[in-house]
Amino acid sequence: MKLVYVNELGPNFKGDNIYEFIFSDIDDVWGEDWDKEPAAGNPTPPLIHFIKKVGVLRNSGIQLNLIQNSDFFSVYDAVEGVIALAWENESEDIDFDYKTRLVFRFGDDEKSVKDKLYERDIVLEFEKKVVYEN
Repeated sequence: MKLVYVNELGPNFKGDNIYEFIFSDIDDVWGEDWDKEPAAGNPTPPLIHFIKKVGVLRNSGIQLNLIQNSDFFSVYDAVEGVIALAWENESEDIDFDYKTRLVFRFGDDEKSVKDKLYERDIVLEFEKKVVYEN
């Protein structure tokens, strides 16, 4: 499975950031307004028949910048590798270097995504059933 989209669901009522990590086994994935430049909050997650697995990140204290909210790039720019799907905000609490700042790119495999989060003692929880049926 490959990462194809990171979707922001929160913050929730407690202020916790909640994100969906959407995976597919198809290389040519598409969603509405992925070609809109700038994305500016308009793109939607991929079409449902592309989605094979969804991991949910809750209560992590991590705040991500997402490509779908970009004022400069389109989601398609992330598909082409110009920019990441999601990247961690800079914080005064964390001393970032190239090894610790979280960056998630289109096409990252599931193990790589889970490993990046696990290095911060965060476990990605997966939805029980996310299989598209015709």
